[in-house]
Amino acid sequence: MTPSRTTLRAAVGTVSAAVLAATVLTGPPAAAVSPAAPVSAATATRTPGSVKFIDITGDGGVVLKANVSTPAGADGTRRYPVIVLPTSWAMPQVEYLAQAQKLADAGYVVVGYNSRGFWQSGGQIETAGPQDIADASKVIDWALAHTPADPQKIGMGGVSYGAGISLLTSAFDKRIKAVAALSGWGDLIGSIYSGRTQHRQAAQLLGGLGELTGHPGPELRGILKDFLGSNLAKEQDMITWGKKRSPATYIDKINANGAAIMLGNAWGDSLFPPNQYADFYEKLTGPKRLEFRPGDHATAEGLGLLGLPNDTWSHTRQWFDHYLKGTDNGIDRAAPVLLKSRSTGAYEGYQSWRDVPSGHRKIELTGTQRIRTNIDSGANGGLVFLSSMLDQFFRLPPMASIPLLPRSVAAVWESGRYASEQRVRGTTRLHTTVTGTAESGTAIAYLYDVGPLGLGRLVSHAPFTFHGKTPGRPFGVDLELFSTAYDVPAGHRLAVVVDTVDPLYIEHNPSGARLTFSSPADDPSYVSVPVREGGQPSHKA
Repeated sequence: MTPSRTTLRAAVGTVSAAVLAATVLTGPPAAAVSPAAPVSAATATRTPGSVKFIDITGDGGVVLKANVSTPAGADGTRRYPVIVLPTSWAMPQVEYLAQAQKLADAGYVVVGYNSRGFWQSGGQIETAGPQDIADASKVIDWALAHTPADPQKIGMGGVSYGAGISLLTSAFDKRIKAVAALSGWGDLIGSIYSGRTQHRQAAQLLGGLGELTGHPGPELRGILKDFLGSNLAKEQDMITWGKKRSPATYIDKINANGAAIMLGNAWGDSLFPPNQYADFYEKLTGPKRLEFRPGDHATAEGLGLLGLPNDTWSHTRQWFDHYLKGTDNGIDRAAPVLLKSRSTGAYEGYQSWRDVPSGHRKIELTGTQRIRTNIDSGANGGLVFLSSMLDQFFRLPPMASIPLLPRSVAAVWESGRYASEQRVRGTTRLHTTVTGTAESGTAIAYLYDVGPLGLGRLVSHAPFTFHGKTPGRPFGVDLELFSTAYDVPAGHRLAVVVDTVDPLYIEHNPSGARLTFSSPADDPSYVSVPVREGGQPSHKA
């Protein structure tokens, strides 16, 4: 049966502290503005520099609650670039007002609207489905008909859900010339089902917040039920549903339309890991930019939503200035890949994502290790939102004592001590041979920075799940850990840990199952860690 509101509230409650912290960072309080009474599109007259709360008719006649900000002095005698901002998942329509007012002061018409199915907007939550894309185009139509918007200078952007809708709309609406997609996704399935493993806390959080702030339809409820219930009979249906909502599915259309696309994300994004965004970025052929910073979902740009100084929003403004206004501000000549180190906070610029690592450090996974399943060894990825925010603001990633990890439930390999600092940059890859005692199973691989006392600080991790394997027959596993930028101090080691339980994920290990990790002579097991050797100059934001 479909999870009840009580069940979903309980799920959200498991990460309540993190959610509250994220809410502070990702949404301005209602008290920040004084909304006027909503008015219809036909009666939405503007005063110079005003903010008006309006109703816009979306696809199928659904009413979208929106607000429009116009430049001071706008009198209808000239046209201005327009930026459309769909709200994030579960956020109210005032989400972008602080940034909208800044953009309006800089000469933009800005229309922010509540995505269908959330808060006071009509309809049901479509999860960036075709009706959400049609809504975005309807909002553009409204802006061109009721504001001094320039039809040749249309941009879209947003955070999280708004980022995904913006990217998808750029595939189907050729009028869009520039997009800023912050904390979004290129591949929805590759985000919350990476390694064929359900990201439990992420899905529970999205489902719970959808129930509390919106109107999920039967399709979304069914997908969540099957996803969280591990209904393998519906797996292909879930994958098809997710692909339909993934910008990567429409990459040829996006490239053909030629919008300038800026992508921003956090290294520790609990909902949309950085790997899938980097892969999407590499497939873009038009003007493009990729920025990664420390933090979790939407925390890198969150303070900017409160109107505070913020690098992500400053770069977003520069992106729109150049590609909508034609301002020669140099962002088109700057290094298109900008990374901020989790360890130092310094910026580094690269010409492509492939150029980020200049070498690799291989850790041989020698010997044979056999572990029991269904027991948490103490190695884990932390809690959704909370752990990566602690890393962002206090440089405190999840930690584990590597010598104390019970070897009966955790396979552990360590490198030697490094004589010099190892600047991990990019995507760590694991290759190993696994033999299970059951046809299904789940394991989670972790990479730790281990200090002299054996305390490991999490560098990266990723889960993988298998089904339909013959018990007792070895098979190969290739796994990408989540991309990162982390500096391992001289004198430290790197440790690879594999166990079978992590609160972030749903695991598929039958009771009493065992997993064996081996390294055949003709196919040795290893972890390849990407590093940046030599000096890479820091770049100012």
